[in-house]
Amino acid sequence: MISTTSKITLAGAVASILAACGGGGGAASTTPPVVTPQTAQVAMLISDASTEDWAAIGVKILSISLIPQGGGSNVNVYTAPSPVPVTNLAQLDQLGEILGNATVPVGTYTGAVLTVSGNPGDVILNVTTDPEAGFAGTPGAAIPSDQIQIQHTQGTAPNLTVPVDVNFVSPLVVTTTASNQLDLEFDLGHPAFIVGHVPAALGGTTIWAVNFEGPVHHHPLKDITRLVLRHMYGDVTAIATDNSSITITKEYPTEPVATPETAVAGAQSLNILADSVNGTIFYDVDADTRTAIMNFSAETNLVGRYVRIAARYQEDGTLVATRIWASNTFNNVWLSPEGHVLHVNASTDVVTIENESGVGIPITVDANTQFFFRTPQNAVADGTPIGMGTSFLTNDDLVRGFKVHATVVDVTATPLVAQTIDIETAHYDGTISYPSATPPTTGFTYTRHFRTASDDYIYGIDYIDPTTANGYDFSSPPNPITGYKWWNFAYPISTLMSGSTAVADWVSATNGAVNFGGTVATVPTYGTSFATWADPANPMGWSAYASIIEPSNLPLGAVATAYADNAFTMSVAGGTTAATINVSTTSGSASLVYQVDRTNGVVTISPIDITTSNGLAAMTSGLAVGAPVKVYGVPQANGSLNAYVLAYYTGDMPAQ
Repeated sequence: MISTTSKITLAGAVASILAACGGGGGAASTTPPVVTPQTAQVAMLISDASTEDWAAIGVKILSISLIPQGGGSNVNVYTAPSPVPVTNLAQLDQLGEILGNATVPVGTYTGAVLTVSGNPGDVILNVTTDPEAGFAGTPGAAIPSDQIQIQHTQGTAPNLTVPVDVNFVSPLVVTTTASNQLDLEFDLGHPAFIVGHVPAALGGTTIWAVNFEGPVHHHPLKDITRLVLRHMYGDVTAIATDNSSITITKEYPTEPVATPETAVAGAQSLNILADSVNGTIFYDVDADTRTAIMNFSAETNLVGRYVRIAARYQEDGTLVATRIWASNTFNNVWLSPEGHVLHVNASTDVVTIENESGVGIPITVDANTQFFFRTPQNAVADGTPIGMGTSFLTNDDLVRGFKVHATVVDVTATPLVAQTIDIETAHYDGTISYPSATPPTTGFTYTRHFRTASDDYIYGIDYIDPTTANGYDFSSPPNPITGYKWWNFAYPISTLMSGSTAVADWVSATNGAVNFGGTVATVPTYGTSFATWADPANPMGWSAYASIIEPSNLPLGAVATAYADNAFTMSVAGGTTAATINVSTTSGSASLVYQVDRTNGVVTISPIDITTSNGLAAMTSGLAVGAPVKVYGVPQANGSLNAYVLAYYTGDMPAQ
């Protein structure tokens, strides 16, 4: 079966942030001019969606290059340091991880090539302690490297690589007069990213196939100031002569996580400004002090120390620190539980945060714990607590699935007590019900069920106010958006729905369901909504500023009637009625089809382009009556389902 992930992002990715930078040349009056090619500075970032099943998906990104429009050699914009650090994609839930800086020629680029390492052991998969019911991985365990098969590798061991070609939704135009952004996403929510093939034969070994072709795609980032950056680690190498900034060399934690954690030195140097207007909160972990600083004049002992920094981008591409933690020991700044919220117990005031090894770290909230919500586009809000004390845990204002980074009062204490909890991503997801566009119920309800029933929630959420600024659309040049926006995951991100009809369109799009009858539960419409705090629509709580209709995960089934006229029907165990599955063959919005073959213990995932006659014929043959099929898609009002991803199988068949 294909392993599913239940949370999809609107944004997140490998991003290039290009700040304006000079270039040019001059000449004497009688000699030809000497022209210096104009360039722009590029800061590379990586981010991703979240997943309920994996605590760690570690990859080694070797390089990134841009493809010029009209031909010519690709332009390298990132090369990994040695040793190559492991990037845990599961920690990058709508967050940016800065990888490196590069100088590239001005011009137009239509795509990118991202290269990851493909040797055995180069991809790390750690299962969470509480995955979805029926998930094939052992809770809390690391998948052995001999059970992970990386697809589409090139070369020979120990130098296997996977080059991933990514076409841009719209060309990237690099200029010296504007700040430009590029966003390429590793989409953990893509059903074909990590495929767990469970053999039908009892006692067989589950093979986890990791497929980068398809789950990495382009998502334009229109406003750099709204990009939430993951806390970065580094060692301070210099303080500016005017004390306005520090220079750090990026550091990475050892992966898998070590105890005590040690730093892996990077090659990237970053300049970080203090917030001279609103102040940067500075925590000296060794001295156990907290101060607000406008510059670094009082922090002369910072050079040589390790730091953890919560920073934001300004429009000109500079980085400003919201908060800084400093210590003489890397482990002291690292020991700050980061991950997705696994459990919230409002009765005991304990929040459990899952770390990168899949271990739940219980953190006690007391009367002094401050809660922050990362809002980089608003400097004051980014550095101001949205709540304090145990009362914040009530009313489901902090639920399982939020991405957080906590700082504890004393790393040696038992129990650990939270000094601060940064909410980096606040999202609710689940079954959608009661969508309404008319007062007094201008919102909808999420019903979410987890493997651990005490984590379940039913949460009614409002749409943001129609006048609230909400980023930009995908026109050229981009237009500002106000009010609620949403996207159907099965269609290109450029089809983002916004404007005066967005709410009504959302209501219309979320009223479908698929019913197989019998003992099989009705398959409803699922979604994810990203929330903002203290919008005028809800001044004291969360409001949905953006939502995604997620592909519903149908049980593994069998073809009941063969594919014809862009549809087939499938039945599932326990059901009494076959459901109609609609398949699109339209270029640009075609259903994504994969052939999954397991032969002699080797799993191969092959994308099938059904916009071609050969691809359509291959799928038609694979969807013969009785053949097993796995489908993800969006239920329709008429009871059918529009397939986003479907997989058919060859070789050894999968188990239910």
